[in-house]
Amino acid sequence: MNTLDEIERVVKDTSHYLSDNLANYANRSAGENPSGEQQVGADVWADDLFFDALSDIEGVGGYASEEREDVLDLGDGYAIAIDPLDGSSNLASNNSVGTIVGVYDSDLPASGRNLVASMMTLYGPYTTMTVAREDHDIVQEYLLRDGHSERWETFRLPEEATVLGMAGRIDERSDAMNEITREFSRELKTRYGGATVADLAQVLEYGGLFGYPAKTNAPDGKLRVHFESAPLAYLVEAAGGASSDGSQSLLDVEPAEIHARTPTFLGNESLIQRLEDGLGT
Repeated sequence: MNTLDEIERVVKDTSHYLSDNLANYANRSAGENPSGEQQVGADVWADDLFFDALSDIEGVGGYASEEREDVLDLGDGYAIAIDPLDGSSNLASNNSVGTIVGVYDSDLPASGRNLVASMMTLYGPYTTMTVAREDHDIVQEYLLRDGHSERWETFRLPEEATVLGMAGRIDERSDAMNEITREFSRELKTRYGGATVADLAQVLEYGGLFGYPAKTNAPDGKLRVHFESAPLAYLVEAAGGASSDGSQSLLDVEPAEIHARTPTFLGNESLIQRLEDGLGT
């Protein structure tokens, strides 16, 4: 078993455990993460779970989490960047959350071109994990249940786009962004739930566009390059889709520091191209 196999196995096992025990931590309060966002107890618990499991792998040399200030040096090997519990604010209303893992063959900070694998777990009515790896030519989805992982299906974005998930209120977005959103809304079904993994899962299943644009109160967007934007772009592009920060692939964004943010758009290539054209890029 090589290091990527071991990382994938550990993420699956930890996701199983998290899914089975998440309710025990859903209502516990915590402090703020390094990005100034309010944590719930499940954020810290999930981060500790993944750190304990992944740091034991011999080929893992660094661990960076949305919940931690700095990269932890573990020696030589791949660097892990993780959002342990994406969309944790959804726990209060018992809606879907997820986990995002990027595996970088580079010290961090680094661009997404240094990614060698991306993994996305969705804790919904049932738990699934989607995996893209440089040494595999498919994007594989697994069903996680009863302590086992079952190969379920491979992902290729449908050619016909169906859904749109666009964050932000009208008064927070630019005029150009609002015009693009109105245009897409006339063609696509609007579905936005506030958990990136859950919203993107709909795009992967049905085709469409997910976006978290720049806003007046978040000029660089909300999503972080290392923990969300680049790993998800790696997965979407491997599935035949495209990504953009408004002008270039998210894999080409060069983050200056570990918690750097970027506007984020993921989905069908034709929609991404229209979005960039509409933004004048």
